[in-house]
Amino acid sequence: MSYAIIGFGSIGQALAKAFARSGIEVSVATTRDPESFASAAAAIGPEVIPKTLAEAVKADVVFLAVRFESHKDVAKALPSWQGKTIVDVTNAYGVSPEELGGQPSSKAVAQAFSGGRLVKGFNHLAAAVLEQDPAVHGGRRVVFLASDDDGAAAEIGALAENLGFAPIKLGGLSEGGLLVQARGNSWGQLIFKDLVKFD
Repeated sequence: MSYAIIGFGSIGQALAKAFARSGIEVSVATTRDPESFASAAAAIGPEVIPKTLAEAVKADVVFLAVRFESHKDVAKALPSWQGKTIVDVTNAYGVSPEELGGQPSSKAVAQAFSGGRLVKGFNHLAAAVLEQDPAVHGGRRVVFLASDDDGAAAEIGALAENLGFAPIKLGGLSEGGLLVQARGNSWGQLIFKDLVKFD
């Protein structure tokens, strides 16, 4: 299984740190030349490989850590996303429900990535929290996952476990997914809630 993070701002780098901590190789890409962020990637660890966008989207699992407005540009990098899992880490705060056709933002993202399986996840924590070691006082930091594809949710849940997190599945994008999505100028009820699960 190959992994890529598209977007290398604070959230993209926080995700890259989680992969590096767990010794899992991950490609990172932006619309810029990989040379421009190679030193930042190297500073995180040898597991973090800078690539071009065209190279990175060949991965099996693609984390979308760009501004919500940029998701369509990333989607255009491939004619079809068949067989790929997209993890939507975007937050559409400030985007009006009308602009989204009245549907959850992750549904709009799913439509752009035709053929792909979409999981909403890893987006409810601020970057400064997400980048910390998820082992907390003998428990594990929670990440919420929502998807209309149970298989994709299970796959990303297993990855979250490997990264040291405690995944909690919220159900479909239009149900539980709304708890971790912004709507207009309001945040979902679980956004920014830093929870720890004790087994």
